Amino acid sequence: MTNQLPVLYSFRRCPYAMRARLGLQGSNQKCELREIILRDKPAPMLAASPKGTVPVLILSDGTVIEESLDIMLWALKLDDPEGWLEPEGSNLDEMLTLITRCENDFKCHLDRYKYAPRYENANPLEHRNEAESFLQELDQRLNTSQYLYGDKISLADMAIAPFIRQFANVDRAWFEQTPYLKLKVWLNNFLESQTFKNILYKYPIWKEGDPIIYFPNPA
Repeated sequence: MTNQLPVLYSFRRCPYAMRARLGLQGSNQKCELREIILRDKPAPMLAASPKGTVPVLILSDGTVIEESLDIMLWALKLDDPEGWLEPEGSNLDEMLTLITRCENDFKCHLDRYKYAPRYENANPLEHRNEAESFLQELDQRLNTSQYLYGDKISLADMAIAPFIRQFANVDRAWFEQTPYLKLKVWLNNFLESQTFKNILYKYPIWKEGDPIIYFPNPA
């Protein structure tokens, strides 16, 4: 029988998978959630997406969306009740440019800061220093508004926050003593929000034949 709901393969702690869940939850797009562990990827996921990374969203018509930002955009273009795609004082293209810089430049330094042994000759402190330019830019934005684009949440906040969380958690004591006061408030507000707590709920690992787990959870 063909499943009438999209199927989302996810891993709770992955910032990319967090993004996908944030987008689906923000647009209230119901799906079947399949929580996996990365060291034991299920065959149906690999058949749909041989690259073997999460998130993977399989639509009811068989279309596979493999990139977290594309999943967010797919969901929010169907329904965007909080106006995440309409940043105050800007537009979607400008917002996507900022998100892309997070994905490329910042994430490159984040990986070499957090996982330095995986990269030949990577000096984690040098990469931490390089990453700070992006933190400074975000902090400056937040000096004049509650969120990255004005005083309401936008896609940029939800797409970038999981990576700032990952960066801060590498050395929380160091991060807390940095001068990025507005950024720290913004991150803490995200971490304490019900939105984030809902998507960080710990689901059981999926196995074929298990009962369906729906996401977002019905009220």
